[in-house]
Amino acid sequence: MNTYQIIKAPVDTEKSNIQKELYKQLTFEVASEANRVEIRRAVEEIFNVKVKSVNTTNVKGKVKQRGRIIGKRRDWKKANVTLMPGYRINFFDGV
Repeated sequence: MNTYQIIKAPVDTEKSNIQKELYKQLTFEVASEANRVEIRRAVEEIFNVKVKSVNTTNVKGKVKQRGRIIGKRRDWKKANVTLMPGYRINFFDGV
């Protein structure tokens, strides 16, 4: 699997911003087949940083209803990546 196929997108929420500031943790949406070792290698290769640890979570899609129509959001995998001290990734600075 290509490294750019493993890391799909950064997750930008209030909770992920707090984790970024306090604990140097970044949150990514990743491929559901990817494991921790592949995620670590992909982040280190793409952003030129050293990774301390990777924690993954499978997020189940919520069931949503609009009138009588019931649908479901898609399931996805989330990775919380902790960086080594002294390393930093800037996504939304200056926006």
